[in-house]
Amino acid sequence: MLAALTQVPVTVSPVRRLPQLLVGLWLYGASMALQIRATLGLDPWDVLHEGLTKITGLSFGLITALVGVVVLLCWIPLRQRPGVGTVSNVVVIGLAVDVTLFLLPNPTDLLPRILFLTAGIVLNGLAAAVYIGARLGPGPRDGLTTGFCARTGTSLRLVRTVVEVAVLGIGWLLGGTIGIGTVLYAFAIGPLTQLFLPLVTWVSERPAS
Repeated sequence: MLAALTQVPVTVSPVRRLPQLLVGLWLYGASMALQIRATLGLDPWDVLHEGLTKITGLSFGLITALVGVVVLLCWIPLRQRPGVGTVSNVVVIGLAVDVTLFLLPNPTDLLPRILFLTAGIVLNGLAAAVYIGARLGPGPRDGLTTGFCARTGTSLRLVRTVVEVAVLGIGWLLGGTIGIGTVLYAFAIGPLTQLFLPLVTWVSERPAS
């Protein structure tokens, strides 16, 4: 999906796409906060973030940003080049998570937790499509996956699965939350992102006939 997007030339000014990128990244961070407050299971990377938060005592948003920086450094041997979207991903998502966690209540009843989880997963799929559709550079984690694919010739599906399973395992060992939300996210996020992507992706401008 990401590779297909990067192969299409875009002539729309990056300045016009920047607001979409920032909105998408902020919504992505907000969706992560909703899933955290639901306490019904996180996506693999957030399981890792939560585990590191418990060990270090740092905020979830700060850990998210720091992990993004570390993953970004892994791009160097893969010869991946960051874009404005890559750098913004590290900064904006971490900030959005912390702000949203501060504003959101911490529900204890099951029904609001289910609503938070559902809203978080759907919003995550929309947010991913919005920021990817801006075509201003992949996030550190997306770039890591596509970088491995390019260097090894391995399929995106296999590399993404291996990375996600490895991250999930490490996060679980560190004390991250795994639950029904983890399973729902794993099965829903791909179709949701694919559903929203055509609606928000910038396309090449074509001269009038």
